Amino acid sequence: MYLIHNATIINEGKSVKGSVLTEGEFIKTIYNSPNDVPTDILNRATVIDATNLWLVPGVIDDQVHFRDPGLTHKGDITTESRAAIAGGVTSFMEMPNTKPQTTTIEALEAKFESAESRAFSNYSFYLGATNDNLAELRKVDKKNVCGIKIFMGSSTGNMLVDSRQALERIFGEIDMIIATHCEEEEIIQKNIAYYKGLYGEDPHVKYHPLIRSAEACYQSSAKAIELADKYGARLHILHLSTAREISLFEAKPLIEKKITGEVCVHHLWFSDEDYEKYGTRIKWNPAVKTSEDRTAIMQGLLNGRLDVIATDHAPHLLEEKLGGCFKAASGGPLVQHSLQMMIELSKQGKISKEEVVNKMSHAPAALFRVHKRGYIREGYYADLVLVDPNKEYTITQDNILYKCKWSPLEGETLSSTISKTFLNGEIAFDNGRLNDIKGKALTFDN
Repeated sequence: MYLIHNATIINEGKSVKGSVLTEGEFIKTIYNSPNDVPTDILNRATVIDATNLWLVPGVIDDQVHFRDPGLTHKGDITTESRAAIAGGVTSFMEMPNTKPQTTTIEALEAKFESAESRAFSNYSFYLGATNDNLAELRKVDKKNVCGIKIFMGSSTGNMLVDSRQALERIFGEIDMIIATHCEEEEIIQKNIAYYKGLYGEDPHVKYHPLIRSAEACYQSSAKAIELADKYGARLHILHLSTAREISLFEAKPLIEKKITGEVCVHHLWFSDEDYEKYGTRIKWNPAVKTSEDRTAIMQGLLNGRLDVIATDHAPHLLEEKLGGCFKAASGGPLVQHSLQMMIELSKQGKISKEEVVNKMSHAPAALFRVHKRGYIREGYYADLVLVDPNKEYTITQDNILYKCKWSPLEGETLSSTISKTFLNGEIAFDNGRLNDIKGKALTFDN
């Protein structure tokens, strides 16, 4: 039994001084004032003094690539989930482009079995769509699987779903969240030919957002929304990166939506002006685009058009990031520092701390209907994070926990520190020390 005492509780749009009592895996009592805690609780519980600290619900990251199985030289479930816990991410939803690809129920079940003994945060996995695996998609247990993933843009192997007939059948027949990567392949291929003609076989990474262009993103997102509207499907478009795409979404409460959008921290943090400094370390698909795009997607979060903040955590070895537009791998590691990054943007006045919690914890819980997580509520799982908002934290190789051992933020000093992370009522991370606390499979109230 833990009493997190005298914290600033940031939850459901409010910040109030109070205390939270946990018992076993769950939140037992929330005290709206530290003075309300009974003396017998103070005497019986393990009291954690949270004076001057923020208490927030654990982050739910709806898009990570932990590279397991088959690509584990880059990262694996153990290493990347430990990094997640150190960053206050208590639940993750992992993508299917592994080796073998997670496009069958057998491969999906193997991932869950592996995570049961190796994941240090709570977990779920997407089943990947192909042009010809509809029969597998129909078998998914909606109570245990977060969603179906469609790559409507370049992907590995056969995971690019480019058959209109296949897309129509998936959107028409699958009654669960369909999460999409939206970039129009035909436009990208034309841009590749054009820029190779101008600059050779591997142009500088600064041309990456022109090759994987705003138009490619817009056309693909528009196509996905057209299909979702046609069939009444639950569509969630991942890592939106352009101002133009925002117009495709409605500004209304999340509970009223069947079509939703996600923004990733790197698209809120970097712009194309940063390619000269960071090079391919900030090469992602979709690409980091203009500062105007960055401002627009932040505004989309604030006005309710866009719904979730995630990472698209996708580690590669540094040697795999060498080259330019075509030779360097796309993707980078971010899950350990995403909450601190968003707190930094909050301190800059770009988004309130309450809205950070909403978009990183509440909204993914509500969107995916995650059972009893994502909020500080009595009876909910005690997935909680204590943040010291006034303790600086410098990112160095010594404290980076990713298996790839680098971060695009290496050398930067952030103005907040993750103090403690509680996972299912146990202290999984404590002032720089990881404890051997395993996560649980997420369940969904579909």
